[in-house]
Amino acid sequence: MRHENVRVVIWGFGAMGSGMAEVLMRKKGVDIVGVCDIHPERVGKSIFDLVGVPRNDRKDVLVQGDINKVISKGSADVLLLATDSFTRKTFDKLKLIIELGINVISTAEEMSYPKANEPELAAEIDRLAKANGVSVLGTGINPGLIMDLLVILMTGACTDVEYVKAERVNSLSPFGPAVMEEQGVGITLEEFKKQSASGHLAGHVGFNESINMICDAIGWKLDKAVEQTMDPIVSNVLRKTKYAEVLPGNVAGCTMKGFGTVGGKLAVEMVHPQQVEPQLEGTDTGDYVVIKGTPNINMANKPEVPGGIGTIAMCINMIPQIINARPGLHTMIDLPVPRAIMGDMREQIHD
Repeated sequence: MRHENVRVVIWGFGAMGSGMAEVLMRKKGVDIVGVCDIHPERVGKSIFDLVGVPRNDRKDVLVQGDINKVISKGSADVLLLATDSFTRKTFDKLKLIIELGINVISTAEEMSYPKANEPELAAEIDRLAKANGVSVLGTGINPGLIMDLLVILMTGACTDVEYVKAERVNSLSPFGPAVMEEQGVGITLEEFKKQSASGHLAGHVGFNESINMICDAIGWKLDKAVEQTMDPIVSNVLRKTKYAEVLPGNVAGCTMKGFGTVGGKLAVEMVHPQQVEPQLEGTDTGDYVVIKGTPNINMANKPEVPGGIGTIAMCINMIPQIINARPGLHTMIDLPVPRAIMGDMREQIHD
């Protein structure tokens, strides 16, 4: 067991970053030593005030607008990066962190399996991490656990697998403005069609990563690139969250589907309708895994594992794993399985 507390920096203090801080404040053996966020309403404020947690005898931490005022060579054990969805957008931030000798866990969906979409950047991140003696991981609830690692885990009970389907019916309500914008939440149907056609709407980012992760894990070779579809979910009622408002007739979210073909047959199917306040129109959330093989597996979890707290938990619970890992770029299939940390975090870290 290490003697000093694990030192954590958070970059991005929106819904996910501030949620991580609130949970970390309740954990043993860990200190938040710095926070960076560019939102003018957060810069200069105490993280304890922003989160609404008493500081007690802990050292105060003020949100800084400039990351260079937060991190320096070896100033933290790990940085939780909660700013972007795409590897290309987050690359410069990762490079800065890595070159300062700090391990990093990113919430960027593409970073869960970056070689699927950005093989050259993934190779460069791996090279930089090894050169600087640190480890890098992208994770979250999905991608990261529900529609990929959980599916892979369940195939462990099969001698043969012919087809897998992962379905996640979830609520977008806990997420911040970036996710709302990617899903088209609150815009008109006409605008959705226009933005969808122009490629502005990302919808769910992660099918390419999840399908490639599953196939690589069990030894399937995809015939061609992952195919995806996206359709709007139009609301009949007013829906409001902290970060979005949807008028009747406007878009509350979207249904995404993903397809992976192996040996000329559909082998991996993903179905992911996600919207704000789904219960207002009678939609039950849930997570489902179907495997056709020997034996068949049908797993259902209702309601869904909530996306917000699930992502927060995954990032925090993987802190010891990424500190313990050998230097380089990692994915969830490289590291020990995630588990809740209920004791002192320092006890999970190898000397």
